[in-house]
Amino acid sequence: MQVSFKELVVPTVEIARHLNNWANDREIVHLMRPSFSKEELEAKALVTVQTMMKRIAHGHVIYLIYADRQLVGEMNYIVDPPHLMKHEPDSAWIGIGIGEASARGKGIGALAMQHLENEIGAADLSRIELGVFEYNLPAIKLYKKMGYEEIGRIENFTYWQGKMWTDIRMEKRLK
Repeated sequence: MQVSFKELVVPTVEIARHLNNWANDREIVHLMRPSFSKEELEAKALVTVQTMMKRIAHGHVIYLIYADRQLVGEMNYIVDPPHLMKHEPDSAWIGIGIGEASARGKGIGALAMQHLENEIGAADLSRIELGVFEYNLPAIKLYKKMGYEEIGRIENFTYWQGKMWTDIRMEKRLK
């Protein structure tokens, strides 16, 4: 399987369609965004060309993930956002999602993370911070394997399966 990454500069309706499908996929929505109630978890998200352009305009660097030339996921980072647990200058907050079920569990997430780390390092940033829901055990295992360390927890952060769950914050220093 050939995996490649492309920075999103000009969003298209086709890309928005993929991201919108993933943002509303009941199999993964609980992994992609926090929800504070059952209603919020079940609410439809809307990804459009305009919402992608707004993210880019507000400092998000977005990469599309391809496997054998098929769009399978998205990853991004933003520098020094207000939701960091550790407010240290030159910190990147990252997000990653493998949207296509056929691409999950094949090592694409690890390749994507490595690419993201390389890009963040090339941007001369010194650390990466991320949040991962406590029930996302495969992601936690990957992040630990890649050298991320837990720096804190936010209790009652997201709703899933009838209860509230913790958000685990992790970091990796690049310098």
